[in-house]
Amino acid sequence: MSRDQEHELTVVSNMLPQIEEHLHKITEQHKTVSNLKTPGSQVKKRGFDGQEYVELSYMRLIADEYFPGWSFEVISCGKKDDDEFEVHGKLSWYDCGVKRRGDMVASHPFQRSTKNPDQFVGGGNTRKAAVTNCHKKAFNTYMNIADDVYRNQVVDLTPEEKVLIKEKMLEAKFSESEIQRIELNVRKGVITQTDLPELLEWIEKGPKK
Repeated sequence: MSRDQEHELTVVSNMLPQIEEHLHKITEQHKTVSNLKTPGSQVKKRGFDGQEYVELSYMRLIADEYFPGWSFEVISCGKKDDDEFEVHGKLSWYDCGVKRRGDMVASHPFQRSTKNPDQFVGGGNTRKAAVTNCHKKAFNTYMNIADDVYRNQVVDLTPEEKVLIKEKMLEAKFSESEIQRIELNVRKGVITQTDLPELLEWIEKGPKK
């Protein structure tokens, strides 16, 4: 190994604490964004299947606040098949000063004429919707924006939180059967981190007389 290589390894080794600290900042930044509660006014439902979504304008607002300097570009686009238009896009952003890039692919179905099912209409709107879908998917995947709406949060209770629930219920003198009922709901995933603040507040009020 050359002296230059040894010097480079020494520099990297000496910088490890700073690198780890910066990576921790990035992780915490994404946790913060992921834990943001999307305002109810920004949550919409698709008419044909009831699936929830948020508008691109809201996601851009959050991106501007937490990841200033981001950009999105369309790399390629075209017909995926006879029924859908596909877009390949690239999102660029800064993670606590670190420049990052991520690719994303999304599509949107062509709209068929109600009078003639074999004829497609609104081609421009289909292309625009495909770009929007790609942009939104990249925001959610790489920046964790609207994780609560798109169900991308890890919401299982930690072992420490499970112990805390039982300790609080014992302190409040809940019956063993009531404690077992709550523990069963925790194991089934009925009670998650999203419900924890409300559950602890309920426990503090104590068992019903």
